Amino acid sequence: MNLDIWFSWYKRILDEFGFSQNDDEKSAKILNNLLKKYNGLNKDEIEIKNKVIVFGAGPSLKRNIMELKELNLNKFTSIAADGATTALLEENIIPDIIVTDLDGKMDDIIQCNHKGSILILHAHGNNIENVENYVPKLKNILGTTQSIPLENVYNFGGFTDGDRCVFLAVELGAEFIVLAGMDFGKIVTKYSRPNLASFEAEADKIKQKKLKFAVELIEWVARNEDVKIFNISGGERVDGVMDTDYTIL
Repeated sequence: MNLDIWFSWYKRILDEFGFSQNDDEKSAKILNNLLKKYNGLNKDEIEIKNKVIVFGAGPSLKRNIMELKELNLNKFTSIAADGATTALLEENIIPDIIVTDLDGKMDDIIQCNHKGSILILHAHGNNIENVENYVPKLKNILGTTQSIPLENVYNFGGFTDGDRCVFLAVELGAEFIVLAGMDFGKIVTKYSRPNLASFEAEADKIKQKKLKFAVELIEWVARNEDVKIFNISGGERVDGVMDTDYTIL
């Protein structure tokens, strides 16, 4: 995504949620310095296949995983959005890439990272402590920010973990993206919110607003980038994204 276009989205996000750009940039600078010390990756070191499956942490996730396990997934690059990592690990699947802002189940993310998952670690104003705590425990990290990019921290566009997966895939050359566990509805799961008392619950108003932005951003990708996006999740309609079954795979 062109950064001038992205920053028009970013301004909307700051205004809607009351986030601090200064805090985002502080977090990004801390991550940038840590990645200098711990040999962070650069974009050119990450290669993906032209077909990608993005795993979100929505209610359809486990069903989608069980159905996808019956197919040959070796022709796809698998990208997990944060907490979706736990559901994949439960089925003995190590995602190729994990996109995280460090609020998923970190033991599972660390385990997958040490077994080969590349980590796309996002710095923002609310996760500075986690960035400082977890970067030394991880490897094969590429840093991202939603504000001004730095030497070791990129901005590919995207806001939530799920839509950042899509922007990352496009940036790395994906031509065909399948969305799994990306429902965009009002229900969140324990994969998305590890501290939930039950497996599913209604999303709070902030989460619902974030999911609306995620839909808008993926719609923007579908309209403006040279990529085909398919959704096997069900859930909310996303303009430009084709609802489909598994026959396309």
